[in-house]
Amino acid sequence: NIITSMQRLKNFIASASILIVSYLFYTQLPYCQNYFSVTHNLTFFDFSISFTTFQVFKYFFVVYFFSLIGLYLFERKPTNAKSIYFFRVLKQLIVSPIKTFNKGLDPKNKLGFLTILVKFFFAPLMLSWLAGHISNMLTNFTYVWDFADLLTSDFLGIFQSHLFWLMFQIILFADVFFFTLGYLIELPFLKNKILSVDPNLSGWVVALICYPPFNGVVGNVLPWASTDFPCFENSYLFVGLNLLLLLLMGIYAWASVALNFKASNLTHRGIVAKGPYAFVRHPAYICKNLAWWIGAIPALMVSFSVGFLQVLMVIFVMLFWNIIYFLRAMTEEKHLCMVNFEYKKYAKKVPYRFIPHII
Repeated sequence: NIITSMQRLKNFIASASILIVSYLFYTQLPYCQNYFSVTHNLTFFDFSISFTTFQVFKYFFVVYFFSLIGLYLFERKPTNAKSIYFFRVLKQLIVSPIKTFNKGLDPKNKLGFLTILVKFFFAPLMLSWLAGHISNMLTNFTYVWDFADLLTSDFLGIFQSHLFWLMFQIILFADVFFFTLGYLIELPFLKNKILSVDPNLSGWVVALICYPPFNGVVGNVLPWASTDFPCFENSYLFVGLNLLLLLLMGIYAWASVALNFKASNLTHRGIVAKGPYAFVRHPAYICKNLAWWIGAIPALMVSFSVGFLQVLMVIFVMLFWNIIYFLRAMTEEKHLCMVNFEYKKYAKKVPYRFIPHII
């Protein structure tokens, strides 16, 4: 009927408008232009191609735009999309900002507004990372496949040049893949509907500071002390510690796979208690931070030869980010406890936040 058709059309127009604004924002803003202008060289056996993140973003925009047509214009029982609520809040903030601030927002309007903000910030970022991970993963896989005989004759050499990076990129791909889908796709049959978004400023601050451009600003003050691939003179120590780093990052990615289509920051989509979440409540955070400490060992070793203040600086930088991720865990738990009593049951069932039987 006419009412249903109008609802479909409004949902599509609102969502498409946000998509177009997002595209213009991320392609016209100088910082984003630099970020998206990165060139990726992909080699997969006899196939080779070079592309920029901007090109990936451009083609994905077209695909996603037409996907919205199928999603909204053919929806059987359409209700207001979150983009509708976003524009309602935007109108309130423009027309009567003081009244809106004092009165607060209607829960549905607030959920829609915060959801769009989360997607607006994280989705393009994840998409750009995903393009890079796919390119690096396939290129390193091709090299390892073509020179598989080196795995026995020169394992250390191929491990250092390509094998480590292949495994590392597979891990990062698995992580970013599910987070990208989580931000872009929200469908009932996937059971990943966003039920709540963290309403607390503290939760947003400690989450956003971990991502560009905010982590870059912090990095200018507190130079990053860790590396993804730490090098050591002793070959056994070199391989052993890097395999341990890969293991920790593997558990980190396992947590993302367990979240599946529910993966996204600052949101609540239902309690996940499988995979590593059956053992600790924040497996991704603890494993990432432990991997960072392994990556910081070379910087620590160098700092000892420089002076005590340099040692303290490296430790301070690492502890700063450890504290940030601890605060992320705390703010997430605060948010989940506010909106879902089931989380308290889960916390009793899984009492350890980071390390089983210890922390």
